Amino acid sequence: MTALLDLLTDKFGAYGPLYLVAGIVMALMLLAIPMIVQKREDPLDRLKQSARSHDAGRQKAKLRQATGKDKLEKYSNFLEPQNEDEFSAIQLKLLQAGYRTKNAVRVYYFFQFALGIGALIAGVAYAILKTQTGDPSTQDTMLAILIPGAVGYMAPKYWVTRRQAERQDAIVNGFPDSLDMLLVCIEAGQSLDQAILRVARELRAGFPELAEEFEIVSYELKAGKDRTQVMRDMAERCGVPDVNSFVTVLIQSQQFGTSIAEALRVYAGEMRDKRVMRAEEKANTLPTKMTLATMMLTVPPLLIILIGPSVYGIMTFMSMGGN
Repeated sequence: MTALLDLLTDKFGAYGPLYLVAGIVMALMLLAIPMIVQKREDPLDRLKQSARSHDAGRQKAKLRQATGKDKLEKYSNFLEPQNEDEFSAIQLKLLQAGYRTKNAVRVYYFFQFALGIGALIAGVAYAILKTQTGDPSTQDTMLAILIPGAVGYMAPKYWVTRRQAERQDAIVNGFPDSLDMLLVCIEAGQSLDQAILRVARELRAGFPELAEEFEIVSYELKAGKDRTQVMRDMAERCGVPDVNSFVTVLIQSQQFGTSIAEALRVYAGEMRDKRVMRAEEKANTLPTKMTLATMMLTVPPLLIILIGPSVYGIMTFMSMGGN
């Protein structure tokens, strides 16, 4: 590497390494453009034709089926992962973050590609400007180019992860109240399907994320989908342990023929106790978090108040003795 840098410096001057980096970036962009523009035959179309007799294969093919209005469809081979496991994993993560459209995976990878390339070009421009105004080292130039590109590429992933965590926290906070409302509706004589729809309507103002999940469950039940599969899909979309346990309780109650109201009463009580324990846990960790702030904001003023007069008296006495 040192010999290569010396050779570039001898041939092109101090800007030799920068020219090399700019050339690599331009070459990668030129290689990527034909891959984007060229529209290849979607291998999933062949997969759909060969797996038409299998329900699972048809379902996965429909997830990738275009609506005719998606402008990114012709770039699907470039933007979407071709591995089904990877595609399912990122789709589940986007579902848990609240992005439910069919082209959500495609848009996610498009933003990663666009922000990464854009930030990389901005880094090259900044490095060129910096070389015009100063004499940066090769390491500083490489960092100025690569760091923005990496940040731009990772920004969508950070955003989706943050949205996923916020949505799961909102579901956890509203879940005990939804169980209480569900229990009241069932004890009032409504069926489970009617109770779920009523809870979804009542939760819309306070907990829209949880209300949306209950609405999806209600619509799927109206469409005739199996109730066990509907509840399992809800648990998978939420990604919250409390919802997984709730779904398990309902499925077991349905399979063994026990009272749903009694099971909900016991489980709702446990969820209320669990919410109280979470609040107590946060309250117990609060003094530890406040220790540093208390020391920084309280100790220095206290020392000034206690020691300040003595220091002032000593300085006054020394100045008088000096005179």
